[in-house]
Amino acid sequence: MRSDTFNFTIPPELIAQQPPQRRDESRLMVLRRGLGVIEHHMFRDLPALLRQGDLLVANNTRVKPCRLFATRDQTGGGVELFLLRALVPGEYEALTGSKGRLESGETLSLPEIGTVHLVERDFGAPGHWRVRFAASAPDIESLIERHASMPLPPYIRREKRSDVHASQDRERYQTVYAARDGAVAAPTAGLHFTPAVFRALEDAGVRRSFLTLHVGPGTFRPLKAETLAGHDMHAEAYEVSTQAVADIAAARARGGRVVAVGTTACRTLETLADERGQVVPGAGRTRLFIYPPWRFRGVDALLTNFHLPRSTLIFLVAALAGVEFTRRAYLEAIDRRYRFFSYGDAMLVL
Repeated sequence: MRSDTFNFTIPPELIAQQPPQRRDESRLMVLRRGLGVIEHHMFRDLPALLRQGDLLVANNTRVKPCRLFATRDQTGGGVELFLLRALVPGEYEALTGSKGRLESGETLSLPEIGTVHLVERDFGAPGHWRVRFAASAPDIESLIERHASMPLPPYIRREKRSDVHASQDRERYQTVYAARDGAVAAPTAGLHFTPAVFRALEDAGVRRSFLTLHVGPGTFRPLKAETLAGHDMHAEAYEVSTQAVADIAAARARGGRVVAVGTTACRTLETLADERGQVVPGAGRTRLFIYPPWRFRGVDALLTNFHLPRSTLIFLVAALAGVEFTRRAYLEAIDRRYRFFSYGDAMLVL
């Protein structure tokens, strides 16, 4: 399959720059695969759209503030520092953005944190750095948490050093059930849930369980190869507990559907499902790229946001919903002025 299968353009004004006033005020498009029917609802209608006995499986990863804006000590130029993961206390793997070429051994200044040293270029991957903060190890985590900004995707426009939406983004670019630090992007299908929606789901007999997949920066990487088979999929760390596996087995036993909340939960379940559809507990890293044709084994339905046309995520949706049905749904979403991407509306594929 070619990577330009979905070649439509999302009108810029439909790319959501702010979340809705309330999380559950998003719209919800429902795709009923068996009937080929598209319905239009609000997200708070979700409990009425699922069945008693269904199980929602959501990703409880937590996004850490990790974007810092520094100044080069040698030239005074600006540098964006994107912290990917901690290595040892005070040291991180990071991406950088600057106009000029950065050199190993340079130092950068951060007004609220202090000095950071660029230790090693191409650390682990081309363009990645190993960086070391001069601040003492016990303080550096809390300083970064306090002063870094959220790693919003590039299509959400924000001022670099000071933005009026910074405090809102800290709350809203995070699910209400986020629990385990490690992601540099939010599992956005979960952003719509509220305690009220969860109570309504419980009243409707819909249960929930959690797994973890730490979303990496590769989730925003566009497809560049001409064919899907030529795409080098990024790796992301996951963990599925024995409790989550027991919840899934119980749902299957009572005739319920496993509804993945987001592509991250879907990829994790499909990574660990065997030929009979049984999911096993485990931890590791997955590079699974799901695209048509794919026989789903661990997932029966999918709750997701609207994705970039030339992304791995839209092809996962198409693998479940069908290519032409997905195309029709996206064109209808554009026509009906749905809001797209991370802060946008949702889709339920049944």
